[in-house]
Amino acid sequence: MGLSNDAKDRLEFIFNIIKTTFHYGFMPFVLYLGFRKGPEPGMPPLTLLSLLWQ
Repeated sequence: MGLSNDAKDRLEFIFNIIKTTFHYGFMPFVLYLGFRKGPEPGMPPLTLLSLLWQ
């Protein structure tokens, strides 16, 4: 017994939303984690400006 066309359309819509969210949210999330952890000992402090300059 398969899924109805309506259920398939809903699942496709949900998967597209998840894919788009992951696509645009991955790098900001990784940067957030890096800024939250802070720099390694002996390294200069992390700032948004230093991220854009390097």
